[in-house]
Amino acid sequence: MKLVIAIIKPFKLDDVRAALTDIGIAGMTVTEVKGYGRQKGHTELYRGAEYMIEFLPKVKIEVAVSNDNLDAVLATIEKSAKTGKIGDGKIFVTSVEQAVRIRTGEQGQDIL
Repeated sequence: MKLVIAIIKPFKLDDVRAALTDIGIAGMTVTEVKGYGRQKGHTELYRGAEYMIEFLPKVKIEVAVSNDNLDAVLATIEKSAKTGKIGDGKIFVTSVEQAVRIRTGEQGQDIL
C-alpha cells in the first residue's frame, strides 16, 4: 500500500477530485497549505505599495492506494492538475507500513 501526496494549485482541486473519483478512488484528505518552490513567490500591488508574497497558497491531497492502483492514480493526478505553467506542484509517494480502520478494526489493504 502507498500514500500519494500531491501539492497542487487550489483551483485544480475539483478537477483532481473528479478524475480520481472516475477511476474508483473512494476517499482523500485535503489540506490548505502555503509554500514555494522554484517560483519563489511573486509580487503584488496593494494600495500603491508593492508587496512580496513569499508563500503561495496550495492544496495538499493525500490518498492511500493499493500498489496495483498506484500508476493510474499518479497519471490521473498529473493529467488533471497540470496547467503547463510554473507552480503546478509535485507528487510524492511513500510506503504505508500499517493501516487500521478505527470503526471496524480492519487492517491493511482491507481499509481501501
